[in-house]
Amino acid sequence: MSPSLKGAGTPEDVWWGPGGLGDVPARAPAAVRPAGRVVVVAPHPDDEVLGVGGVLAVWAAEGTEVAVVAVTDGEASHPDSPTLTPAALADRRAEERRAALAALGIEPAVARLRLPDGAVAADDVADGVAAVLRAGDTVLAPVEGDGHPDHDATAAGAGVAADRTGAACWRYPVWLWHWSRPGEVPLGDARRLVLSGAAVRAKSAAIDHFTSQIAPLSGDPRDAAVLSDAVLARFRRDTEILWGPR
Repeated sequence: MSPSLKGAGTPEDVWWGPGGLGDVPARAPAAVRPAGRVVVVAPHPDDEVLGVGGVLAVWAAEGTEVAVVAVTDGEASHPDSPTLTPAALADRRAEERRAALAALGIEPAVARLRLPDGAVAADDVADGVAAVLRAGDTVLAPVEGDGHPDHDATAAGAGVAADRTGAACWRYPVWLWHWSRPGEVPLGDARRLVLSGAAVRAKSAAIDHFTSQIAPLSGDPRDAAVLSDAVLARFRRDTEILWGPR
């Protein structure tokens, strides 16, 4: 986690205050469902679920094919852990992702680029994502300026890959909710997609599978949870935001 992402961040109720999410017109996920395959580019295991898990659950239930490009294996989330080696943590997080996506009703093809967690290069992302894409795909990638170095490199590289292959590229936020505030984010072009109760419950269940991130690995301070309850509140809401082609 980068230094700018420490602490509780912007409270969830602030995002629903003046100039926030409530001012963005609501739409149903089905109204913007892409016609072809959706390829979600995730900087770390859990970003695909935190950012767009509810929408993916709705689209998959309606017949959308979903693929995931896993940019890193998330092996650096606990760099000084006395409990898990980076390799063991990578394996655990891959299994957490599998279980989480299954909770959403998705069993996708997962392409693991195995780029170094904490040192992602945009050019490597571009090459890896472009190799996965095919005609008619829609890419879902982090929003530009999401605020985490790996996310920002992934955003840039995924955009290049989409341009290179002619794929549509939509953007989802993860850490933007943490460091930014209403009025600092251009929500005028955003789509506020309202999730059904079933989709909210499925996403919440999926999040709960990421135990290496939402709970301590042990009692040692070096094994502390990465995602606090305050952070998770922003991902358990009944709304997800996407920016994308009109």
